[in-house]
Amino acid sequence: MASADHQGNEDPADTSRTDGAPSPGTSCPVHSHTAEEAKRNGLRKGLVRHRDYVKISVPEGKGNRLPSEWWKTFMALFYAVLNLVLTTVMITVVHERVPPKESSPPLPDKFFDYIDRVQWAFTVTEVNGMVLVSIWSIQLLFHRYRAIVGRRYFFILGTLYMYRCITMYVTTLPVPGMHMVCAPKLYGDSQAKLQRVLQLLSGGGLSITGSHLLCGDFLYSGHTVILTLTYLFLKEYSPRSFWWYHLLCWLTAAVGIVCILVAHEHYSVDVVVAYFITTRLFYWYHTMANLQTLKCSPNNYLTHTWWNPVFNFFERNVQTQVPCSFCWPITWPPACLKNPCKKYSMVQSGREE
Repeated sequence: MASADHQGNEDPADTSRTDGAPSPGTSCPVHSHTAEEAKRNGLRKGLVRHRDYVKISVPEGKGNRLPSEWWKTFMALFYAVLNLVLTTVMITVVHERVPPKESSPPLPDKFFDYIDRVQWAFTVTEVNGMVLVSIWSIQLLFHRYRAIVGRRYFFILGTLYMYRCITMYVTTLPVPGMHMVCAPKLYGDSQAKLQRVLQLLSGGGLSITGSHLLCGDFLYSGHTVILTLTYLFLKEYSPRSFWWYHLLCWLTAAVGIVCILVAHEHYSVDVVVAYFITTRLFYWYHTMANLQTLKCSPNNYLTHTWWNPVFNFFERNVQTQVPCSFCWPITWPPACLKNPCKKYSMVQSGREE
């Protein structure tokens, strides 16, 4: 106990470092343990004066290093749904500005020059996307830290679709192929536009459901975003030894992305930009989330991103890397039905002796 008190009274100036990392004497803006340490030391001193207690060894710091905080997860889900709805509204707005393909033919594309269009290829893309999302939903459901992983997925997905709203609005490209059939323009009919938005949402924005007959949502590809991001999360939060699982998911995503181009549904630049933005945002976020020193380092330029305050809000209490651990989503019997007295019967009998 004396050694612990001595360590707690060390001069912070003696522990200063010059490598850019925060010194032990400074508090991190993301999460600080100074108040917790003071309370813990005061509790120890009080127990020393009153010896009538039972010592129970509990792994220190492991109980709250990965809190679920479901309310944050639901906020991230709301953020993702909001941006998906905004994307649907933006598609309806941009559709009115797409030039007719008779007056504005498709732009030159090197991939289209060498690969002829395959009509059924885009169906393969959407089926692969639904398969990957279904697998990811099951994996997320059984992940022990599904709340943390879920809000990361929802936040990144919502941010990517918010970026897509911007790129679609500022630059309207002509249709990539003469085969595309676009719905008639509505001009000032707001009620009909609202019906189109609802129809697009009800069909999940998929062509195979017959709900997506609008044009203009080319830069960048939303299908590429879903395929790439879902694969990255499938690989990141599954065991490293499941190489066959990662390979199958990669092949499913890669075939889906290639089929977008084979179907001539997007320009090559749409797919390249979507892949680049998705992978960069995923890697940046998880680099900051998995390396605790970056959260407090003054030399971390990733903190200059606009979403860094949101990142700090979501990851403030996540103090370690999320392990690959799975469990049943529903435990039986629930904790509220269990008898808590059985756990402490041995402790109470020991005190009576």
